[in-house]
Amino acid sequence: MSSSDRLRITEIFYSLQGEAETVGLPTVFVRLTGCPLRCTYCDTSYAFQGGEWKSFEQIIAQIAQYETPYVCVTGGEPLAQKQCIDLLSMLCDLGYKVSLETSGALDISSVDSRVSTVMDIKTPDSNESDKNLLVNLQALDENDQVKLVVCSREDYEWSRQFILDSAVNEVCSVILSPSFGQVTPRELAEWVLQDRLNVRVQVQLHKIIWGEEQGR
Repeated sequence: MSSSDRLRITEIFYSLQGEAETVGLPTVFVRLTGCPLRCTYCDTSYAFQGGEWKSFEQIIAQIAQYETPYVCVTGGEPLAQKQCIDLLSMLCDLGYKVSLETSGALDISSVDSRVSTVMDIKTPDSNESDKNLLVNLQALDENDQVKLVVCSREDYEWSRQFILDSAVNEVCSVILSPSFGQVTPRELAEWVLQDRLNVRVQVQLHKIIWGEEQGR
């Protein structure tokens, strides 16, 4: 095995998927180390550095212990490590139902089409909206999802306009998620209903169950 067949891993853990299409399903999370962004609402800053190098075989062996078909590759920003692309395809080849959580700041065009890409569009209150790589929208299909984290009413209005202008909800599912502790789920739900916006409002299930515990 070459040195390219490995990744720096912050943690591999088994939990319920807290967001996106497979919410509530038992899932193995592979959290890669490193991220070029510094979003104001980030809850995984512990993954910015450190971690441990693991070979693909070690990663896959650890995933197999949990006996679930669902695997979520997340970060940090997993695509900051180029070998992530190869791991995603390998997991698909092994029959796993694979999702990728990515910031949308890095090119997703090489991601295996079998992977369900959950791509963030950064809102202004994240302080990283200038990092949105909008050409990524052209790489999305019905298997993918776009997520926007809403930190304020202004963020919501920006998100609403973005969705209307891009028509991204005609290509894939769009999720609006209230930033924990900044916008209440009820507020966001009422805004969406008032505007008849064709999106999914979703809270973070893992935070309802476990609070802000690391590793969930």
